[in-house]
Amino acid sequence: MRNGARHTGVAWSARLAGAALLLVGLGLIAWNERRVMDYTAAMTRHGAPILDLGAGGRPAAGQYGALTRVSGMPLIVDAPNDSEFNVRANAPILIRHVEMFQWREITVGGATHYELDWVDRPIDASDFARPAGHVNPGAFPIQGREFEAGQVKLGNFKLSERILRAFPGRVAVPPDEKALPPNLAATFQRSGDALVTSVKPVNPRLGDLRISWEAVPLQPMTVLARIDGDTLVPAPDRDGGNGFDVQVGERSLLDVLPALPEPPQAVLLVRLASFLLAIAGAWFLAVHSRFDRDLLFSVGIGVIVVSAVAGVMWLGGDAMSASVWLLFAVLGAGLAIWRVQQRTAPP
Repeated sequence: MRNGARHTGVAWSARLAGAALLLVGLGLIAWNERRVMDYTAAMTRHGAPILDLGAGGRPAAGQYGALTRVSGMPLIVDAPNDSEFNVRANAPILIRHVEMFQWREITVGGATHYELDWVDRPIDASDFARPAGHVNPGAFPIQGREFEAGQVKLGNFKLSERILRAFPGRVAVPPDEKALPPNLAATFQRSGDALVTSVKPVNPRLGDLRISWEAVPLQPMTVLARIDGDTLVPAPDRDGGNGFDVQVGERSLLDVLPALPEPPQAVLLVRLASFLLAIAGAWFLAVHSRFDRDLLFSVGIGVIVVSAVAGVMWLGGDAMSASVWLLFAVLGAGLAIWRVQQRTAPP
């Protein structure tokens, strides 16, 4: 009789422990799925879906119109080229600057004086207080220009022209004097990182030209923009913004969009822990029953209860997620029913 009482006590202790483990597992999965659902809802409030593709993402069906974060080192597929001067740069954008040595009018404290300096636009001397002796040549014979790369890719996406023009930074691009066409080689000579028409570069004269080049540097970038096929383009922005964001370096989605909620951590690990707790709870609940030490039966029961709770929670939010969870519940039920049939089958 004493052994029977001890046997009953052990059974009830195991069942209480099993019930506690099962409840903890169910509470854990409910908490985990709730935070995932809250995060999904917060992301949806931002309008278009936001994908975090990073450097390895590729264009795929179903992405059209979604915002995405893409990062990495830009790849220049077709480099920009200033064909007039044979200046080329492995960069997203090449910029030609043209300056002329001209008269400038400077007024300080009511006193006006004139000096010669390099200026990047024609100065109309007719507006001077004393134009006599300070006449400028007029229009530039060569204009400043920007040259965009024919194609630039970030990760596996092409970048639109507006996004390329937003890339920050400038670096000097020294010209190759030997690569100049013959007609320009007879007119220009190199002075530092520029070409000048001055006979003596250290002593320029009125009307001399100075041409220099800059390029947007090639450096790791992070772009947030809308997916249009295989190209990243600005998204329609009703608030008057750019519709995209460009930052130097490898930036996380939260760095680019700090208003976004922080994604829940260890979602898969918490789900796994919920299953393990529920399976352990089912194992202890079956102590001293006909399913004692039946691991497959415990697995089936644990999968049923955890998946059913998660599936019911997702029913009102995401039908696809709910259907996946309920499919797991059906599989767990199938496993448990099979074990019941095996236990009750006649020998």
